[in-house]
Amino acid sequence: MSGAPPAVLAQGATLAPGVGSRQDLPLPFGLAVAGAATALVVSFVALAVLWPAPRLDGAHAGRTLPGPVAALLDSCATRIGLAGLGAAFTLYVLAALLLGRDDADNPVPFVVFVLLWVGVVPLSVAFGPVWRRVNPIRSLHLAGSRVARLDPAVGLLPLPRRLGYWPAAGGLLAFTWLELIAPDNATLPVLRVAIALYVGAQLLGGLVFGSHWFDRGDAFEVWSGLFGRLSPLGRRADNRLVVRSPLAGLDALPAAPGLVATVAVMLGTTAYDGASGSPRWFIFAQSSGSPTLVRTLGLVTVVAVVGLLFTAGTRLAGRAGGADPRSMPAAFAHSLVPIALGYVVAHYWSLLVLEGQNAVIHLADPLGTGANVLGLADRTPDTTLLAPTLVAVVQVLAIVGGHVLGVVLAHDRAVRLFARRRAVLGQLPLLALMVLYTCGGLFLLFSD
Repeated sequence: MSGAPPAVLAQGATLAPGVGSRQDLPLPFGLAVAGAATALVVSFVALAVLWPAPRLDGAHAGRTLPGPVAALLDSCATRIGLAGLGAAFTLYVLAALLLGRDDADNPVPFVVFVLLWVGVVPLSVAFGPVWRRVNPIRSLHLAGSRVARLDPAVGLLPLPRRLGYWPAAGGLLAFTWLELIAPDNATLPVLRVAIALYVGAQLLGGLVFGSHWFDRGDAFEVWSGLFGRLSPLGRRADNRLVVRSPLAGLDALPAAPGLVATVAVMLGTTAYDGASGSPRWFIFAQSSGSPTLVRTLGLVTVVAVVGLLFTAGTRLAGRAGGADPRSMPAAFAHSLVPIALGYVVAHYWSLLVLEGQNAVIHLADPLGTGANVLGLADRTPDTTLLAPTLVAVVQVLAIVGGHVLGVVLAHDRAVRLFARRRAVLGQLPLLALMVLYTCGGLFLLFSD
């Protein structure tokens, strides 16, 4: 393939114009790091004084939507319409995948690495787990079950509880390997194989375990669903649609096997993305003789370090707080989701703004025939939101804000689980972990 999309769409590969640097910060880098750490410590102290008892009751929180609004959102017509929209868009992109030209103007890499991976995040934060509604694989499984006159919720075997989120953790890790490391990852032959393998694996999971498989086994449904917990639109335990605090949505996230691994992958892969942009790492990997293997080991190592640090920190917190240390990682896993969101915003802001526009522009001519289906082929991306100083400020605020929300979630969970006299002491390891993540994230993001 000649001229793979500039995209590929990872900060560790080719950077989009306008990405912030240390020089673009409105204050010295060291002061920014010190300020971020101070913000976390001040937040911790304020919470210890002003938030002495648990306030979040995610399973029962929220104000119910007006009846007509809830009925419209939950209606069969809305569900079919969203699923149909997802299916139609998928068929449009499949035409480009199977029949389009293998060049830099093909929209498929932009759709996969920008719209699907990054673009679904703000939509989920705004409206909830949107990918569940438009997921074409779930729709295909449902259609096949109807044709075969089978209950889509029932598979050949019951879904084992111990399986939990482990398939999603593996799927997310595999996708980020494709995005960040795989050779020729923007070429159509590679994408055809990757997409075919993923669709085949998901349909097999649906056949064996029924449609409940997608809730835990589809990496993109889990990706969208976890970030969707931050949406003000959610469901209570009684299944009613409500408007609620985003923190309440995460508080309602039940612990499950593989959840810690999944959030560690969400956070660690983005951290690796920042680290892989370092010139030293690039030179080291390229000169190793096996750059793909070295990068793969680097990716797995960063994810493992993130997960191990979190496990160690939460278990230490459990010991200090008088709770069972073994159950603490899963109990506090939800506090990593806003941190992962902050990392996604910080690392992919420029990518989404620039390449998201390019994705729509390239979709105007999916087959590379000179067509202009959407009337946008002659447009150029608007770079107003890519001013370096603006990007740098967004990046810092995203990382610090995500960690502050993580501190709030961890504090509320701690005062619920720990003995009252030991609640503050038990949170000190968590605070140290948050400060470490914040400083490390800023260093990787703005490393020269």
